[in-house]
Amino acid sequence: MKFIDQVSIYAAAGKGGDGVVAFRREAHVPKGGPAGGDGGKGGSIVFQATNSLTTLLDLRYNRKYIAKAGGNGMAKKMHGADAADMVIKVPVGTVVYDEDTGKILCDLVKDGQHAIVCKGGRGGRGNARFATSRNPAPTICERGEPGEEMNLKVELKLLADVGLVGFPSVGKSTLLSVVSKARPKIADYHFTTIVPNLGVVQVKDGRSFVMADLPGLIEGASQGRGLGHQFLRHIERCRVIVHVVDMSGSEGRDPYEDYLQINKELGEYKYHLLDRPQIVVANKMDLDEAEENLVRFKEKVGDDVQVFPIIAPIHEGLDAMLYAIADTLDKAPLSTLEEEEDTVVYSFDEDDVPPFEIHNEGNGVFVVTGEKVERLVQMAALYTDDGFNRFARQIRNMGVDEGLRISGAKDGDTVRILDFEFTFSD
Repeated sequence: MKFIDQVSIYAAAGKGGDGVVAFRREAHVPKGGPAGGDGGKGGSIVFQATNSLTTLLDLRYNRKYIAKAGGNGMAKKMHGADAADMVIKVPVGTVVYDEDTGKILCDLVKDGQHAIVCKGGRGGRGNARFATSRNPAPTICERGEPGEEMNLKVELKLLADVGLVGFPSVGKSTLLSVVSKARPKIADYHFTTIVPNLGVVQVKDGRSFVMADLPGLIEGASQGRGLGHQFLRHIERCRVIVHVVDMSGSEGRDPYEDYLQINKELGEYKYHLLDRPQIVVANKMDLDEAEENLVRFKEKVGDDVQVFPIIAPIHEGLDAMLYAIADTLDKAPLSTLEEEEDTVVYSFDEDDVPPFEIHNEGNGVFVVTGEKVERLVQMAALYTDDGFNRFARQIRNMGVDEGLRISGAKDGDTVRILDFEFTFSD
C-alpha cells in the first residue's frame, strides 16, 4: 500500500433545514394559529481515529467532503429531520489543521477518539416559535444556518516512542530489523528507505517500546532538501531520539561532522527536538578505522554524551543500547503537540470583533460585510412582510443604518450584503 502522510482536503458541514410558515385550522384562532415547524440540524464533519488504517491514502483520492443538509420544517409543528454527521476515519496519530491559518483543530492519538471539525448549521425556526400576544399569527420564519466550511491540512505523525535519525546508509534500517520483527528494505545505496517503518522492540527484562526508522536526513533537510524533510514530522511525537552514526566513515565522511550536521537540522526544525533525550549509537564498528574514529569522537563530544558502539548485523552491543533506551524512556516526559505550541501572549473575546464593516464601492453602492450581519441575511426569510421587517429591525439595532449614514449613504443608494440588495432610505 502506498504510504501517504499529508493531504489537503475541503470540508463543508451541512446547512440547517429551513423553518416554515404554516397555520392550522381551528375555530376562534386567527388564521388557524401558527403551526410551522423548525428545520433539522445540518450534518457535521467528524474525524475519527482508528487502528485499522495506517495511511491517508483514502483522503488522497477523495478531496471533498460535504455533509448533508437538515430537513425543512413542516406544518403541524413537525420538525425537519437532523442530518447524519459525516465521519472521516483516519489513522491514529492524525493531526488536522486549518490550512488557511495553520491552527491545530484536533490531534487524534487514541483508537476511537473523534472530533467535530466543521459544525453543522442549526435549523431555522418556524413561525410557531414567533407567536406573541401582540402578534398571535406571525408570518416570520428563519432559514437554516449555513454549516462551517474550510480547507483542511491532514497530517499523519507516527506514534513511536523512539525515532532513529542519521545520514543515509548509516544502518538505521538494519538496526530496526535486528531489534524488532519489522522488515524494512535494506540495500547498499542511499535513500533505500523512502517511507517510515515501525517496529515493536522487546527488551530482555520485559519492557517494550515502539521504534521508528525514518528516511535519512541530509544537510538542509529542515528547509526542505532531500527526503528527510518530508518525514521530520514523524519525530515530533518521539520521546527519545536515537542518533545513529557510521563510525567507520566508510563514505569518506567525518563521523563527528555527521553528528553535528544532523543535530543542526533537528535544532532548526520546530518543536524543540534537541531538547529531547538523545542516545548516540556508533554503528559499523567492525569496519576499518572505526575504533580510532570512536576514540576521537568521544573526545570531541565529551563525557556528557554516552556513546553505544554496536555491530548491528551480528547483534553485538545491542543489549546495552536497548537497556539504555528503555531506562531513558522511563524518565522521559510525555510530549504532545499542544504543549509545544507557542505561548499565547494576548487573546480577545468575540465581542471585540466588529459586527460589520462598510465599503463604499462608488456610484452610490455600499457593501456591508461581517460574519454577524452576513449570518442575519443567510437566515432571514425575506419573502414575507413580517420576515423583512424583522430583518430590518435587526440590522438597525446592530447599527448598520447609522453606519451607512456616517459613511455618506443617501436616499436611493444601493446597499449590498452578500447577494441581497436593498435601497437605502434615510
